[in-house]
Amino acid sequence: MTDRTAEFALYALMLILPLAALIARRPPLGRTLVLILAWIGIFAIGLLVVGQRDRIGGLWRDQAVEGRETRIRMAQDGHFWADVTIDGVSRRMLIDSGATTTAISQSTARAAGLEGDSPFPVILNTADGQVTARTATAERVVIGSVTARDLPVVMSPAFGETDVIGMNFLSRLASWRVEDRTLILTPSTPD
Repeated sequence: MTDRTAEFALYALMLILPLAALIARRPPLGRTLVLILAWIGIFAIGLLVVGQRDRIGGLWRDQAVEGRETRIRMAQDGHFWADVTIDGVSRRMLIDSGATTTAISQSTARAAGLEGDSPFPVILNTADGQVTARTATAERVVIGSVTARDLPVVMSPAFGETDVIGMNFLSRLASWRVEDRTLILTPSTPD
């Protein structure tokens, strides 16, 4: 059974069960039709919410500033994704304590106006093997209450569209920790 077929079967079952229960009660026809339409509406709204959860995810706060700390809830994929401003450009970036350096995509580098600091590329060892990248310096990187100035970054087409906050950002903090599936970032000094 393909994923599409299994998904369709699940949706059909979700619709058929309430309708079967309604018909088994044998209410008058007019009332039955109203209840059927109500269940179809509820089902349609549920499908819309589930189908668009990535787009409407911003309705639920997954990043908040509390006092001096910035708190980021763990995403469903088990990672911490932060709303970041890098030289005035807003991006959703993965926070990766296993990454030595903050790494940005070519499109983010272009949007932020970042150009290479050197004409010579650097060789990076990544989880996917060695890649060549160019170095640059972001004047200002902001995550909630935390600001890093003059942050070295690397950029490469090999990164695809993924932008990553690395240890060179995290090491500038007074502290960072995970409590109850929430990443807590505490800045060194108020900005």
